[in-house]
Amino acid sequence: MADEPDEPERQGNDGGHFDDAELEAMLENFEEEFHEGEGGSGAGEPADPTGDGPSFEDELEGLLGDKAKAAFICTRLNSAELLAAFCQISDISAECIGSEQGAVAVLHNLDGDGPEAAVKDLTKVVGGLSGLLVVNRADKVEATVYYNGQAGEQLPPPFVFPSLAPFVEDVMLGISTVQDVLAQSDDVVSSDAMGQTRAYGIIAKHTHMGGGQSSIE
Repeated sequence: MADEPDEPERQGNDGGHFDDAELEAMLENFEEEFHEGEGGSGAGEPADPTGDGPSFEDELEGLLGDKAKAAFICTRLNSAELLAAFCQISDISAECIGSEQGAVAVLHNLDGDGPEAAVKDLTKVVGGLSGLLVVNRADKVEATVYYNGQAGEQLPPPFVFPSLAPFVEDVMLGISTVQDVLAQSDDVVSSDAMGQTRAYGIIAKHTHMGGGQSSIE
């Protein structure tokens, strides 16, 4: 007898499924809360140019997966300067960090498929160079090998993290930020800070006859 008053209510929402009116009401509430959040977070303002932290728009895009939270191209190159030069001639904007496990390019363009386009360009322009793209989108981390401009095997991140610079795992898991890593590293070279003439000079300095085989492998 005590259950009888509940029966019409269960029938009204079809055994737990929302009807159109309920869904519409929920969406309206979400939109109201979203716009309130925009007003309190400085929506419409540009991202912080100092790099002290992500803007509200960046945070939202990161949650939705429209913009990667972080993207690294991990290589076996023994020089951050050389990787930055390769990025420069490949028209890739990045901060390159040296490590015992190999130089890593911290990509600036995180929009859409920007990280994938970058690693494709890098491995296509620099023959013989392979790169491991590690990217975090909406808290989902993926690691994919690229060679000659083509995507190869996708690897489980926990398996590859031990072979990479420790900061890669820390950033991907949210333990530290890109800004923290850049501030703490003594070996950071920006691809944007060098012209192509200097880039080719660096490449010639690091390689045999311009072929690049000694430093790429």
